[in-house]
Amino acid sequence: MSAPIMFDSLAYTKKLKSAGFTEAQAEVQAETIVEFMEERLATKLDVELIRRDTKEMEVGLKHDVELIRREMKEMDVGLKYDIELIRREMKEMDVGLKHDIELVRREIKEMETNLRHEMKETT
Repeated sequence: MSAPIMFDSLAYTKKLKSAGFTEAQAEVQAETIVEFMEERLATKLDVELIRRDTKEMEVGLKHDVELIRREMKEMDVGLKYDIELIRREMKEMDVGLKHDIELVRREIKEMETNLRHEMKETT
């Protein structure tokens, strides 16, 4: 994944030797730095790959969010329809109950009238 990083290990080795390192010490030091740079440091390619992956994830997330929005709108429409049905049913029940109450009132009045009539006949 990592592209090689430009590092002049020969020049670095020469600087270390001129500072008093042995050739073996200078070479090990230079090799260690090169390995570290190749294995650990993010290169421009690494950064670009991460950017691309992030952009792809962003596009995917935007798509998912749009799907969720559509589903929520559909649910909202469905809920509004269900609420309207419930309101209609409640109105129908209200009308039905009022009708039933009126019938019971009439029956009570008829019973009351009949009872009064029977009471008059018995007295």
